[in-house]
Amino acid sequence: MHGPCSLLTADLGSRTCGVLRLPEETLRLFPGGRGLAGHLLRPSAHLPWDHPDMPVLVLAGPLSGTEAPCSSRCHLVSRSPLTRAFGDDAVGGGLGLELARAGFLGVLLTGKSPAPLGLEIHDGHARLVDAAALHGKTTDQVFAALADWGSAACVGPAAEHGVRFASVQVDRLFSAGRCGLGLCLAAKGLKYLAVSGSGAVPVHDPKGLAAARADIERLFHASPVLRGPQGFGRFGTAALLDLTQSRSMIPTENFRHTRCPGIERCNAPALAARFGFQPAACPDCPIGCVQQDGHGRALPGIEALSQFTALLGLVDPDLAVEALDLCGKLGLDPVSAAGSLAAWAEVTNQKPTAWTVLNLLEDMALGHGDGALLGQGAQRLAQELKRPEAAMTVKGLELSAFDPRGACGLALGYAVSTRGACPWRALSLGHELLRKPVPTERFSWSGKARMVKLGEDALAAAESLPVCRLTLFAAGLEEYAKALAAVTGVPATAQDLARLGKRVVYQERLINAALGFSAGDDDLPGRFFREPGDPGQGFETPPLDRAAFLEARARYYRVRGLDHNGLPVRDKAEELGLTWTVS
Repeated sequence: MHGPCSLLTADLGSRTCGVLRLPEETLRLFPGGRGLAGHLLRPSAHLPWDHPDMPVLVLAGPLSGTEAPCSSRCHLVSRSPLTRAFGDDAVGGGLGLELARAGFLGVLLTGKSPAPLGLEIHDGHARLVDAAALHGKTTDQVFAALADWGSAACVGPAAEHGVRFASVQVDRLFSAGRCGLGLCLAAKGLKYLAVSGSGAVPVHDPKGLAAARADIERLFHASPVLRGPQGFGRFGTAALLDLTQSRSMIPTENFRHTRCPGIERCNAPALAARFGFQPAACPDCPIGCVQQDGHGRALPGIEALSQFTALLGLVDPDLAVEALDLCGKLGLDPVSAAGSLAAWAEVTNQKPTAWTVLNLLEDMALGHGDGALLGQGAQRLAQELKRPEAAMTVKGLELSAFDPRGACGLALGYAVSTRGACPWRALSLGHELLRKPVPTERFSWSGKARMVKLGEDALAAAESLPVCRLTLFAAGLEEYAKALAAVTGVPATAQDLARLGKRVVYQERLINAALGFSAGDDDLPGRFFREPGDPGQGFETPPLDRAAFLEARARYYRVRGLDHNGLPVRDKAEELGLTWTVS
């Protein structure tokens, strides 16, 4: 394999660093990113999330540091303190790029330090340093102290105070928010990771990579979703807000409604007019979906925008921007933070205001008052307050900006996602909301099991290279297979990447099965089967048909190669090259 094929290992307990060279067979099965991280996690996945031997992995991939479009991302993986299941998130910024240039495919963290540490990596060398002076500091203060590094990741006060959905912030504007991975780092005593690399990642066939890049960028520029006048390249994913409203799919007042009157005051054009959009794209990204205002604050994408407005029953663009900025500084996942606030508001019958939202976010991060319970996530909060039905979660992870009653494939994808509720995991939004690449009837269950399975495979493969999920709304595995072959010199086809995706998802199913997860966890909150959404223009939004959902889930289990209870089977695991038992 060309390029970095070694991991930096760091034991925070002994304050030692080393290098682990990965076998060629491992890299053949799991070339990097999400897949390799899951493979390295699996032997220890049965441990408690905060056990010193539980690894936290930060993985780049075979395309990192090359000219392949949108390949500077990283994937973070550990056992989630929020869900207890497989926990992962992709993050933008330059971390993957700098790791590759420094000579590493990623970082494997173990051990536990009683005092805060920083891990500093430069051109093949690493050291663990005292970070006591940064303990308790907000992430913007940490980034200011690390300004001379090529890329940096850190945790904020939320992780240091035990918030179960604490995020990892990268290069100030980017966040690995889902699943509480920031708390995983804080439990090990790691405050920050800083990386600079000056090496060039070798490419086997530069002309072939240039041709693959041209093909991918041609598809990007032809895509109205990515590059159109109302596309992600102009407005980021906030461009989806009007579409979710028109489809009666915008979660409002903790999913009790699916339309939000007046929400157009918070849409992407309104944000652009109010705050001004300045691009802040990841390195080597021709899409440019990340935007900031004139003060350098990240402007919200669809999830943070919808969560801090409609979900809380508020129409306040200033709140959405201020809340996202505060979450970034404190190290809070905005999706889970707002989901917990929405559950709290329903249970306590309190109408949130901008003032209460911002104050409660600070209380969450510092463990003060009601914030201490809010910081445990919506599921634990609702259980503690004797209203478990108010938690809009799957496997303990809060649902976000798209109501599942408006699209059956989305509903199924939420339910079966290995990390819990995630609207992107199965790429169903492309088919059902954006009508790309193939439009499907969103209120029908027909064909949705296979659609979800194929979308999961495609995303898992992409995140193992790793490349941004948004690329798959225009380019596909065929184009990225050509890029991979050009970089590594190993022939690769779209079918090879699809098989990689199958292997990655099945591996995560094996991990979750060993942790006790089964069909009962592949489900949605009862609200979606009992209560209708709001009607739209010319259509109704009925409750989901429970019997049809269960049949679609059963079909998904069959096409995924699982048993009737959603559990992996030995023959399928071995067919995919996976060991059957978890050591």
